[in-house]
Amino acid sequence: MKFDIITIFPKIFQSYFNESLIKKALGKRLFSINIHNLRDFTKDAHKTVDDAPFGGGLGMVMKIEPIFKAVSKIKKKKSKVILFTPRGKKFNQKMANDLKKYDQLVFICGRYEGVDERVSKIADLELSIGDYDLMGGELPAMIVIETISRLIPGVIGKKELLGERVVKGGGFIEYAQYTRPEIFSPKKGVNWKVPAVLLSGNHKEIGEWKKEHSKVIEK
Repeated sequence: MKFDIITIFPKIFQSYFNESLIKKALGKRLFSINIHNLRDFTKDAHKTVDDAPFGGGLGMVMKIEPIFKAVSKIKKKKSKVILFTPRGKKFNQKMANDLKKYDQLVFICGRYEGVDERVSKIADLELSIGDYDLMGGELPAMIVIETISRLIPGVIGKKELLGERVVKGGGFIEYAQYTRPEIFSPKKGVNWKVPAVLLSGNHKEIGEWKKEHSKVIEK
């Protein structure tokens, strides 16, 4: 699977994708991440990617021409082009499972006051990661890539880990978890204990406890 990111700040991704499980997965070629500088698709000496909005207003708007050129060159077969915008569909686990089926995902990361509305005609999907406004689409791209990449076999380790908390419909189960020490005392007279059932060794009771103290996140 290929992830292609179109951005004007390519260095933002360097540290994040060079750490932890994503770095290991990239080293094993379980998937690939390609970062494209939008300024490379401009034709003027100043590598201009934005301009003042028609009708007036504060801030600058990203131009359609370089984005169109970038997508036209990068997009392959069985791909999906995604534009990040607060007005887009809310990203969730089910959507991550659906997007994993594509060979390539192309992410358009906006900046400034946004992108020319005609860019939406280039995108196959407008996506939001929440009901708030960010400075750009780079963080959403990282979040979507991490959510999808962990579903790729081999990325997070054993195959069983992928199915451990999955529920029908593409959601997952999140439950309370504990580890050593059995008792933690942050101050005198205060003792935070691990629930006794988790120390009992009774797998049936432990399973019932996890079910009781879990939340099913379906969408």
